[in-house]
Amino acid sequence: MTVEHLTTGPHHSVLARAWSVVQMHLVDRRTYLGIPWMIVGFAFVISIIISNIIGFATGQGLGGVEATENQRYSWAVLAPQWYLIVVAVQSIAFGFPFALGFSVTRREFYLGTSLLFVLISAFNSVAFTLLTQIEQLTQGWFMGTYMFNALWFGLSGWYVDLLAFFVMQMLIFFVGASVATIYMRWRMPGMLVFWVSFAFLLLGSVALITYTSSWPMVGSWLVAQGTAGIFAWLLIPTVLAALGGFLALRRATPKN
Repeated sequence: MTVEHLTTGPHHSVLARAWSVVQMHLVDRRTYLGIPWMIVGFAFVISIIISNIIGFATGQGLGGVEATENQRYSWAVLAPQWYLIVVAVQSIAFGFPFALGFSVTRREFYLGTSLLFVLISAFNSVAFTLLTQIEQLTQGWFMGTYMFNALWFGLSGWYVDLLAFFVMQMLIFFVGASVATIYMRWRMPGMLVFWVSFAFLLLGSVALITYTSSWPMVGSWLVAQGTAGIFAWLLIPTVLAALGGFLALRRATPKN
């Protein structure tokens, strides 16, 4: 990345400068692509080992019925998501001060960073969906070991998996980024207010549902939505997090 890539000028469009921000982030491809997929590979190896252990303990061997059923509830498929939350925070905390040093506006930086999130989410969702389909077709990589065909994935068709992976990834990115912008805008007082408000909102919602005996109704509603419907609804907090992050970043000042 050179200074020219981020230098603004009258002959540069907003989209061109936003794309320069994408390129700035991807100078460190290891953080955005390398390490997450290393985590996927590590989680896959662990899944094989656990499947072997369960198969040996039950006497069914690798690919036994009990091992396969237990892998349906494995969270290994979500392993890289926890790391990508940190990546989203770092993209704002480290990238924002650097980009401002090259006269990139806040709007251009956030647009470019959002575009990066969309591109990575699209790539990961396509890759995970393909891996889920291959895993199903090969009946667990020809050895009865499942990692991607777990939880709600692999139950409702490839297009539902694609939507679920994409929305989940986008939600993680924008929630992480919005939290980072809150810190950059209001520092620790802002973080304290945010987390206390979030805790009260969460506990208040649980209390309201509990005191009104509405859990059966909530459960029925979730079942009626299905996987596709639930992740479609999650687009709302994703958009709100994206807008909130932009509004907070408009007046944020990086701390030197």
